[in-house]
Amino acid sequence: MIRAIVFDFDGLILDTEEPVYRSWVEVYEAHGQTLPFERWVQIVGSTTTEFHPQRHLEERLGRPLSQEVTDRRIGRRTEMILAQQVLPGILQYIDDATSLGLKLGVASSSTRDWVRGHLERLGILGRFGCVRCRDDVNNAKPAPDLYLAVLDCLGVSPSEALSIEDSPNGVIAAKRAGMLCVAIPNSITATLDLSRADLVLRSLSDVPLRDLLPQLDARASTL
Repeated sequence: MIRAIVFDFDGLILDTEEPVYRSWVEVYEAHGQTLPFERWVQIVGSTTTEFHPQRHLEERLGRPLSQEVTDRRIGRRTEMILAQQVLPGILQYIDDATSLGLKLGVASSSTRDWVRGHLERLGILGRFGCVRCRDDVNNAKPAPDLYLAVLDCLGVSPSEALSIEDSPNGVIAAKRAGMLCVAIPNSITATLDLSRADLVLRSLSDVPLRDLLPQLDARASTL
């Protein structure tokens, strides 16, 4: 039986991924370069270890970016993110999970200040019993460390928890942790392989939590 739901953050609770990507696309285009999408998606749901957009562009240009350029990109990213609303179905799932007595957590490969800052700004930080970010573990997604840290904090086993993710790196992390996983692709991850998830939905608003849980419980009983 599912006793906890653990959410990813970027691209799942709030669409930060499109603004971050677009802000870098604009910088690349301003310098006559193209940001390779196939390289970019390697880091979605993880960290910039596999691909660092600034270093990649600087290598292409043969010189470092100016502080003015990097500051302008961050400002543009922030502008686009602040225009975003919590993604469809998230608040309803949080409300329904709370009414059902389920524990709630967040597992994110982003920094603690980034995740907690946005959750607080959105007024939902206090709804989660546990938030774990890349500052809290040795390895970010696709390693299972973040999910295992949240499960330990919430006091539930992997078989009792559901992960909700938006990226292949996140799905892999959840499955490596031994959890059920529902994937909700966004504009960046829509063309990526999410087949390792137990279920892929267009939006959380498509299936109410009370309808989803029996489906997943039935699936878990067959594993």
